[in-house]
Amino acid sequence: MITKRIIPCLDVRDGRVVKGVNFENIGDVASPVDMAKKYTEAGADELVFYDITASAEGRKLFTEILTETASNVFIPLTVGGGISSIADFDRVLKCGADKVSVNSGAIRNPGIITEAAKLYGDQCVVLSCDIKRVGGEFRVFSRGGRDDTGMEAIEWIKRCVGMGAGEVVVNSIDTDGVKTGFDIELLDLVCKAVSVPVIASGGAGSIDHFIELFRRIPTIDAGLAASIFHFDEVSISDLKDAMAAEGIPVRRIK
Repeated sequence: MITKRIIPCLDVRDGRVVKGVNFENIGDVASPVDMAKKYTEAGADELVFYDITASAEGRKLFTEILTETASNVFIPLTVGGGISSIADFDRVLKCGADKVSVNSGAIRNPGIITEAAKLYGDQCVVLSCDIKRVGGEFRVFSRGGRDDTGMEAIEWIKRCVGMGAGEVVVNSIDTDGVKTGFDIELLDLVCKAVSVPVIASGGAGSIDHFIELFRRIPTIDAGLAASIFHFDEVSISDLKDAMAAEGIPVRRIK
């Protein structure tokens, strides 16, 4: 049975890891290099690195801090932020990323997904979607959750997977940083719509929230979180022990 992945997320702004609530009120946390070392040693299955203001500021992702972070990570690393061309994919992969996450860049130019998948393989192309409830439907937002695209989220995700996205990260703006649990309704709809791996992001506040996620949506592949790991509210080893005790397949450090 395929093990469920636990993935810490480093939201990086100006070279520092930060965290907010509902994509707002962003505060400083730590150095991404230090955090990368911490999570590699703690038994995380993968790590996600987002340059959260690159798209909004219309600039390229910081490569120096990414390269240093990647050199300290010995687990798969997904990188996103300001990815808008194949040249960006190439640059980020050369900095040490294993997978590249695209969000606003795909909204502007969906063809980048197909092109990147052909060049690097579907497994390298991660679709990241920032989603919020608007007028009774799930809408896709761009530029770090700032702009409502008007697109319905489930159909957008299905379209992108059809073009070659090999994995989907579902970021629920409604539950981001609130710590009341993952957005089960949204995540269940996504998992039923596509056959590629789906990663849940937004809302984790306790070990029980991860247990609920994997119990209620058996087909979900991974749970992603930030602040509860950053501030040592939940340790990855304790989380994985609890998952194993519940019969949820998980990789543990010997």
